[in-house]
Amino acid sequence: MTKDVMDAIRDRRSIRKFKPEPLPPATVSRILEAALWAPSAGNLQPWKFYAVYSQSKKEEIMKAALDQKVLAEAPLIVVVCADTSIARSRYGERGEKLYCLQDTAAAVQNMLLAATAFGVGSLWIGAFQEEVVKKILEIQGELRPVAIIALGYGEMEPNQPSRRSLAETVYVVE
Repeated sequence: MTKDVMDAIRDRRSIRKFKPEPLPPATVSRILEAALWAPSAGNLQPWKFYAVYSQSKKEEIMKAALDQKVLAEAPLIVVVCADTSIARSRYGERGEKLYCLQDTAAAVQNMLLAATAFGVGSLWIGAFQEEVVKKILEIQGELRPVAIIALGYGEMEPNQPSRRSLAETVYVVE
């Protein structure tokens, strides 16, 4: 059963402990498809996704990510890459250094919300050695790994974190 988008936004949590149960291929496809529908500058869609099921590769990536054991425990990890050459071709340095990162971040958020809607836990990891991950996955060209997403069924659901209020964070300019 899927959730309303606002429910998925409020219910999304960073899951750091996963059950070993594999994810259904159809669910994985839907989560990855959600990433493809993210907005991108000039609709360039400068992303590539590496779905990693191999236990040995997940363990290698875990070591490149400060030994975050969740990466070896998750049934699936997705390495999200930005193709800097695509963004640079139209927008120059700003496209390479900013737009493609914004675009991939939007794709990641879509994946996290889709996972939540399908009852799948997720964790967005940004702390890793990019060049080591590129070597492990034999990533060529100007693809830059910018995020690793762990996916699986969570062992438990964390408590809802506190959030700052709208009054603290929104400035109205009239």
